Amino acid sequence: MDTIVVFAIIVILAYLIQIILGMKQLKHFNAVYAQLRQKGRVAIGRRSGKIKSGTLVMFAIDRAGTVLDARKMQGVTVLARFKEMPQFVGQDIHYFDSYNPLIRQENKLLQIAIEDARNLFLRIEAGSYQEVPKYSSAFDLDVHMKGLMARLNDHLKK
Repeated sequence: MDTIVVFAIIVILAYLIQIILGMKQLKHFNAVYAQLRQKGRVAIGRRSGKIKSGTLVMFAIDRAGTVLDARKMQGVTVLARFKEMPQFVGQDIHYFDSYNPLIRQENKLLQIAIEDARNLFLRIEAGSYQEVPKYSSAFDLDVHMKGLMARLNDHLKK
């Protein structure tokens, strides 16, 4: 068999395995989220990882902002799973900032994710949260075509 064909088969198999494991990780996320949702509201914080590990935290909280359950997922691969964080149970999410000694004990990526969960919780609690798209993909042709048409219309109006 030609080496290019063998290489192509290996790449396709690796891609399929990544898709399967990614779907399994998403299923795990949904199961943990459902467990936490049964306990109360859920605050989710994230710190995206491109080269460094990505970090995701979820806190089940009651109406007063007290943490009922806490989970974290941190890792580079799709094999990462949620782990419990019992040290946060019973704490008030309003005080999860960089000055909290409990937060300072965690690694920097986890600190960022915890503060993101707190900030999102505070914005929703205050009623000032609005979903903002992060960025559009280069392959999102619909958005690019609308932008191009808007510029063309502006140019033609002049």
